[in-house]
Amino acid sequence: MDYTGETLWESAVGGALGIAVALPLGYLIARSDIAAAALQPYLAASQAVPAVALAPMLALWFGYGLTPIAVLCALLVFFPILVNTVLGLRSLDPEVLGAARVDGVGWWGMLRYIEFPLALPSILAGVRNGLTLSITGAVVGEFVMGGEGLGMLLTVQRDSSDTVGMFSTLLMLSLLAVGLYGAIRLVERCVQR
Repeated sequence: MDYTGETLWESAVGGALGIAVALPLGYLIARSDIAAAALQPYLAASQAVPAVALAPMLALWFGYGLTPIAVLCALLVFFPILVNTVLGLRSLDPEVLGAARVDGVGWWGMLRYIEFPLALPSILAGVRNGLTLSITGAVVGEFVMGGEGLGMLLTVQRDSSDTVGMFSTLLMLSLLAVGLYGAIRLVERCVQR
C-alpha cells in the first residue's frame, strides 16, 4: 500500500499541474486565432516525443524525486485535457454566446456562467482520460528517475524474476487507473444533475 500511495501521490501532483496549465491554455487557444496558430503546431509536435525519452532530460533538469516525476505526469495529462477544452469551447452554440453578449454579459460572466458550464462535459472527458494517463507517467518516471512507488516495485520484481509480484503490481496499476477514471466519471454525473 505504501508503494501505491506514492504512485498515486505522484500522479495526483502531476495531474493537478497538467490541469492547471491545460485549462487556461485551452481557453486561450479556443478564443484566440493568433494563439492557436502560434501554439498548436508545437503542441502537436510535442506529442511525437515518447515519455521514456523525456524522462532522462527531466532528471537532468530537476534532479530525482517527486518534481521530475510530477512534471512527466503533467506532460502526459496535459494534451488530452487541452484538446478537449479547446473542442468543448469551440463547439458552443454561437447564438447562445451572442445572446449573452447582447444582454451585457462581460468576459468573466461569460466564462463562469455560460462557457465553462456548457463546455464542462468535454473538459471532464479530457480530465478523465488525462488522469488515467498520469498513472502511466508516474510509473515511467519511477522506472527512469527512481522513486518509491509501484514503478520502482516493478523494477525490483523484474530484476528478481518475480512474475507473480509483477502481475500483482500490474493489477494494482490497473485498479488505480480504473479508480481514477471512475472517480472523474462520478464527478461528471454529479455535475450533470
